[in-house]
Amino acid sequence: MTREGKKDGLLGTLDLLILRVLSTGEKHGYGIARRIEQVSSDVLSVQEGSLYPALHRLEKKSFIRSEWKPGDRGKPIKMYSLTNDGHIQLEEERTRWETISSAINVVLHKA
Repeated sequence: MTREGKKDGLLGTLDLLILRVLSTGEKHGYGIARRIEQVSSDVLSVQEGSLYPALHRLEKKSFIRSEWKPGDRGKPIKMYSLTNDGHIQLEEERTRWETISSAINVVLHKA
């Protein structure tokens, strides 16, 4: 696999996690990162330097949308939600991930 292919695979994994988190309802950036950490029992950590470029990329592809809303302290916060195309993409990415992870498990246990 080329270096570019490896990068795309990693980006796709983060995209999949973001789409999955947003499938449960709208969240702000920090809420998305925190939810990934919580669900993974703090094994996975998403840094701002990775999260926000991924959110912008997903928004540009129309898989998510954003909207400024009033925050708890009066300061507006950007909330993200999944679009219909995002729901479709989530299922495609989930299927791809399950196929890849299944193949990796076979190699790990039979090679």
